[in-house]
Amino acid sequence: MSTTSRRYAALAGITAAAVAIGIAEPVAVLTGPRSAPLVAVGGVVVDAVPESLKQLAIDLFGTADKIALLVGTGLLLGGFAALFGVLAVRRLAFGLAGIAAFGVIGVAAALTRSGADAADALPSLVGAGLGGLVLWLFIDGPFELDPWPWSPPTPIAPPAGSVPPAGSVPPAGSVPTVGPVPPAGPARGSRAEPPSPTPEGLPVPVTPAAPVSPAGPVTPAAPVAPGGQPAARAAEVDPESRRRFLTSGGVLLGTAVAAGLGGRWLAGRRGVSAARDAIRLPAPVAPAAAVPAGADLSLAQLAPYVTSNLGFYRIDTALVVPQVDPDSWRLRIHGRVGTERTYTYADLLARPLVERYVTLACVSNEVGGDLIGNARWLGVPLRELLDEVEPDADADQVVGRSVDGWTCGTPTAALRDGRDALLAVGMNGEPLPVEHGFPVRMVVPGLYGYVSACKWVTELELTRFADFDAYWVPRGWSVEGPIKTQSRIDTPRGRNRLTTGPVTIAGVAWAQHRGIRQVEVRVDDGEWQQAELAPAVSVDTWVQWSWRWDATPGEHRLQVRATDATGETQTERTQDVVPDGATGWHTVTVTVR
Repeated sequence: MSTTSRRYAALAGITAAAVAIGIAEPVAVLTGPRSAPLVAVGGVVVDAVPESLKQLAIDLFGTADKIALLVGTGLLLGGFAALFGVLAVRRLAFGLAGIAAFGVIGVAAALTRSGADAADALPSLVGAGLGGLVLWLFIDGPFELDPWPWSPPTPIAPPAGSVPPAGSVPPAGSVPTVGPVPPAGPARGSRAEPPSPTPEGLPVPVTPAAPVSPAGPVTPAAPVAPGGQPAARAAEVDPESRRRFLTSGGVLLGTAVAAGLGGRWLAGRRGVSAARDAIRLPAPVAPAAAVPAGADLSLAQLAPYVTSNLGFYRIDTALVVPQVDPDSWRLRIHGRVGTERTYTYADLLARPLVERYVTLACVSNEVGGDLIGNARWLGVPLRELLDEVEPDADADQVVGRSVDGWTCGTPTAALRDGRDALLAVGMNGEPLPVEHGFPVRMVVPGLYGYVSACKWVTELELTRFADFDAYWVPRGWSVEGPIKTQSRIDTPRGRNRLTTGPVTIAGVAWAQHRGIRQVEVRVDDGEWQQAELAPAVSVDTWVQWSWRWDATPGEHRLQVRATDATGETQTERTQDVVPDGATGWHTVTVTVR
């Protein structure tokens, strides 16, 4: 098969796959966005890949890890589709089998997601069927590119009496002759005249061969295709066939893209943004304390004391943001309880709500990382809801379940010890953003998100740690995840070039539910210098700090460490984020001129 033909065959396979994925999107509008093949398969990948690869994705792409996964999955699918297109030219069944396999994978992935039903198989089935149809149209149907040459055509013997091109080799077993071409007339070897025997008794060949060059081996002549054209020329793609192929492929690709984008747009229109915009949150009976003057140092590159909703980090396993209608939302609290209860969204809004500033941090946050944020949360104290269901004395774990099936296991004691653990409905003065858990999520000070921050929560089950492992525990993370004492240098940034003289070094430190007592900075492994702490709302939020440094010329290494209110100073020992959060001193290198 020629290189050009392989390219066209690969394009046919990619077009078929694009149609399959693109058409599946509007179908998924009817069955739910999680049933779309790309999203369903991506969700299985998220659950199945080794934890080291997930962490690598977070390290490389941060909060864009989900987009990177979808793009990577699409590119991988495109590579396989191109291969199936090439195989389909040899035998169409090969290509159709490949598309069918992708359809089966999509169906299996969609049906194994939490809360799936038989309708979730429809997008993958429809997509695979149309993808197979498109492949047939290009390989054996009206859009076929003619020819698809896998090998040169079989050589055809030239007419009797013709002179072959120079350098050709006579057929095996024949004896070449030297001399003039026989005159026109009945050819030797024809029925009209039997061949004359040679002295050796061999027949004289029909076609005289050209003399063999004494310079070396003879190069066989190019095989001749039907009609007398060389095979190479016969294998060339006809311009009209190529135009038809490319035009059809362009139209189908455009249709696939339009269908995919249109499906996404329709899914958004069917989302819950309008319902969220219509919500008017009640005023809290216990408003959050005012942010003290000076809590925000307002320095360039320094994270603001209150993180905006748009700037708040997002780390979760949902490839598509769940769209949960607040009118149909229900929270079920059950398990090891005296009385099972179910609450509606209206039930929560009718209760006395409290408002608190709480800093949340992801366990995947590297030393000096930005997977942390501080916001003002509005919600119902979880302690009150748990008291109403009367947990059993041995129920030491509360398992939060998201609408997409994700689970986190929170120590029951942490939800009942007086800290401001909330079932939150608001964030920074507005209903929760959809990507941050609308309509309801959990917020628990002092615990990493993987054991406490259940978004789109629909269920709380009282159980025991001995009886159930939440999502991340079997994947190598600790059962309980108290936040470690940490600090970070925000300004100057690593490799910044500074001028000689006074420089303000500043950053943030946190030890939620314990508070920060002290932050220290040192330069080039010198003596630790105490930084100035800005005021904070409470021990449940981070605190900004600053220190004035008289910078001297050269390259310098800056380090920071914090001590929490219990007297524990963060350790110098470097530890990866697995299994319960990173440790070490944040270090940056700067150049002073």
